[in-house]
Parts: sequence; C-alpha cells; structure tokens
Amino acid sequence: MTTILLIAGGTASGKTTIARAVANRIDAVLIHHDRYYKDIPHPKGYNFDEPAALDNQLLATHIRQLKSGQPADLPVYHFPTHARLSQTERIEPRPIIIIEGILVMSDPELRNLGDICAFVDAPADIRLTRRIRRDVVERGRDVESVLEQYIKTVRPMHNIHIEPCKEYASIFLDGTIPIAQSADILESSIHDYLKQLE
Repeated sequence: MTTILLIAGGTASGKTTIARAVANRIDAVLIHHDRYYKDIPHPKGYNFDEPAALDNQLLATHIRQLKSGQPADLPVYHFPTHARLSQTERIEPRPIIIIEGILVMSDPELRNLGDICAFVDAPADIRLTRRIRRDVVERGRDVESVLEQYIKTVRPMHNIHIEPCKEYASIFLDGTIPIAQSADILESSIHDYLKQLE
C-alpha cells in the first residue's frame, strides 16, 4: 500500500527543505509540484501562484499510477525558459510518496488523493525575506522585480489559494523552528498514521 503525504505552505515557508529532510530519513519518493508548471511563452507578469498555472491533472494521473504500483514519467521543467524539456524522469513507486508545493492542497483532486496533509506556516515578513534572498542569490533576479511580483501576485494569491488550505491540514509545522525539529514532528506523524492502518 502507498501513502501519499501532501505538504503545502506559503512561499519560502520551509516546506521544501522539510520535505527533503523527511524523504531522506524514510526513503520516500519526493515530488515537487513545480515540476508541473505549464509552458509559459511570455513569463513577464505571468501569475505563477494560482492553481491554473500547473498541470494538476497530469500530477493526479501520476499519483494514481504510483499508488497502483506503476512507475510514472515525471516532467522536467526548465525554469530559465519556463518550459518543459523533452525528456522525463521515471519514478518508481515506494510505500510513501511526498508531494510538496505551495498549491498542492488548493486543487480538490490533488487534495482528495492525499492520505496525510501537512501545512508549513511562517510569518509573511520572514517568508518575504527568504524569498528575496533566494531569488536574488540563487536565481539572479533583482530585488525590485522580486518585490513587484510579490505585491502583484504572490501575496494576493497566498490569501486566496494557500491560506485557506489550512482547514484541510491535519499536521501543522512552524517554518521558523529548526528543520530537524519539524522533520521529527512530521516523521512521527507518518509513523502514527501507518500504525493506525495495521
């Protein structure tokens, strides 16, 4: 049997780092939702922070394949060109599959496929500071463009699509505490869930 864990939360809340830490501990498959962005020929001003920006139907298909014991060929997204590459990455099923992303619980179909739903929370000022640091240092953007995107789409979409997802979560994690501590909480919650199924 395969257990699907969804991890959502605001931009730069720490969810990706927590997901990686837990996946490494328990040898789970980790799928990043942002692999499923659609091809975007004209990215300037594009809203990357709404569910329609992602191919959620394809991700749902892949989750069902993995749950049924079949491998799935995941898309490889090339962020500099905002398009999928021609090659895919084959993922084999494992007992636990973790899917993380800001919008993984915003789509009803994806949400219904999740066995465990976790939400990583962090104050908006901390998330914005982290996002500026990440986008400027790692992605070569300037501060002005990061702030413009945050004000135009990131913040309003967070309030519309991401914050309301808290009501679907059964596990809440604090994105400001040490990663190892959050990973401990999440790993313990997974073990508790699996024990209930025995």
